[in-house]
Amino acid sequence: MADPNKHVVVGVAPSIRVTLGECFDMPIGTNVEGKMVAALRRLGFHGVFDVDVTADLTIMEEGTEFIKRLNGEGELPLITSCSPGWIRFCEQFYPEFIPNLSTCKSPQQMYGAMMKTYYAKKMGLDPKNIFVVSVMPCTAKKYEINREYEQAVPGLNDIDAALTTREIARMISRAGVMFTQLPDEEFDPAFGISTGAGLIFGTTGGVAEAALRTVYEVVTGREALPLEFNDVRGIEGIKEAQYDLNGKTVRVAVASGLANCRKLLEKIKAGEAEYELIEMMGCPGGCINGGGQPVQPASVRNFVELRELRAKALYEQDEKMKLRKSHDNPIVKEIYKDIGEPGSHNAHEWLHTNYKERHKYRFDK
Repeated sequence: MADPNKHVVVGVAPSIRVTLGECFDMPIGTNVEGKMVAALRRLGFHGVFDVDVTADLTIMEEGTEFIKRLNGEGELPLITSCSPGWIRFCEQFYPEFIPNLSTCKSPQQMYGAMMKTYYAKKMGLDPKNIFVVSVMPCTAKKYEINREYEQAVPGLNDIDAALTTREIARMISRAGVMFTQLPDEEFDPAFGISTGAGLIFGTTGGVAEAALRTVYEVVTGREALPLEFNDVRGIEGIKEAQYDLNGKTVRVAVASGLANCRKLLEKIKAGEAEYELIEMMGCPGGCINGGGQPVQPASVRNFVELRELRAKALYEQDEKMKLRKSHDNPIVKEIYKDIGEPGSHNAHEWLHTNYKERHKYRFDK
């Protein structure tokens, strides 16, 4: 930040706005989006952006990929790829499912990719001079930024530094920023308009629900009413549902926590279950319960269900938003005017990745 030649930007994951307040003794589930943006500006970031935008972008790419696979172009079930802990687990212990993984980068990586391509071009900046920071609920995001196949600009990682919720809270405190007294401010407009679909990525079932809101409308030509897909909501380890898409039954499964991911995969391998769409999250409850989130003492944890309170805050915010479907996001529409339609060549170059089998008993790259 002190280097005048560097343009330093920060992007914040969906769940952070309902957990960061806990680091400043605010009630669990308080939405501190406005104060969070104000605090990040006071730390000196040149741009403060919302990763919810690239969560919407993820749905456009993943939804397009899912529809293609439903039409016979690729393996089913399609398994989501947002959680780097889950991706690493799959590569290492269930490589036979690699063809089922969505090739979409995670929202964090798409955010970095867009900063160093689309945003750099728009702002007239050299990608080498843009330092991209993300604030994530997840310690595995630190691993993800150094994975191979995550460089939209050759030789440059999409993300330069990934910070956890607790780390950004410590930065705010050390800078002497009075967090609870800050006025509410808005994200910078370049990547600042998001939808409820992008927001609910922060909880288990949210990615599947966001995808279904868009895929249902694209396939049927009708809006899904109601927009809530309640069968995939809740903090249960494994959830199942099925939906009708123009006479075709789509079976959906949602698992959070790697033990539950393993259980679901074993069930599929044994021929005991079949699905078309599966959402996997490494942490029980999804990102709201990530390894980088605020840690509450036993005196709190023993009497309240943190995951429920945090998820409730996201769903309540989703209900209040004017835009609740990823394909309605005006920033996403603007991006596709520039790079081509979802699934286009540029989209694949910047927003998609690859996977490989890893050694089962040795941690390597």
